[in-house]
Amino acid sequence: MTGDSLLQAVADVARVTGDAAARYFRTSVAVETKDDGSPVTIADREAEQVARAWIAERFPQDGVLGEEFGASRSDAGRRWIIDPIDGTKSFVRGVPLWGTLIAVCEGTEVLAGAAYFPATAELLAAAPGSGCWWNGARCRVSSVAVMADATVLTTDTRFPDQLSRREGWDALAQRAFVARSWGDAYGYLLVATGRAEVMVDPVMNPWDAAPFLPIITEAGGVFTDWAGQRTAFAGNAIATNAALAANARAVLGAGAPR
Repeated sequence: MTGDSLLQAVADVARVTGDAAARYFRTSVAVETKDDGSPVTIADREAEQVARAWIAERFPQDGVLGEEFGASRSDAGRRWIIDPIDGTKSFVRGVPLWGTLIAVCEGTEVLAGAAYFPATAELLAAAPGSGCWWNGARCRVSSVAVMADATVLTTDTRFPDQLSRREGWDALAQRAFVARSWGDAYGYLLVATGRAEVMVDPVMNPWDAAPFLPIITEAGGVFTDWAGQRTAFAGNAIATNAALAANARAVLGAGAPR
């Protein structure tokens, strides 16, 4: 398939999956706790099943890795990565800053990624060389080049068990114009669409990060791990506009992008 075809496919499955989850939003769903301490609901599970069925019908030879049901066809050359609800803690509290994340990859190369936010009616999708699209229109990161004018974001300002990275976040927050925890996937949406300049996460799973490598890059920004590598599979992430890429990482104590 071409990049444009995969771009359309990830956008389509993200929308179908997110709409399945949204049927439970602001309803009285039961919340369970997984082994890692994170919450899960019937909405997470049913939405992932919808995504898996969609992919199996159209791409039966491909593998799948999902947050709720793990890996299938692990020997496949291409695999789809699914996070049915990124921001379940927001979802269960009725906060609209949650999204559905889909990526399609070959190894660690992300061929296309999409992030759909049903509660705010926003869909981001990107593929290398095909641009980043926000509700059907091209979008770009901001041109803010001075940290004192920047909005910087993170998912959890406590940075549990990450003392050095919390100190880096504190230093960044002190230099910025605005520091907020509009976190999870929503922070990356804001960077890609020019409404924030920096989003940092000290801990991420592949399903959290994979869609945002092409999304941030094709929007003109820089997406790396904490060491400065342009990868979505290192277990952490920093996304910035281009103008503040080096400065933000230096303040955080992270590696320069390479």
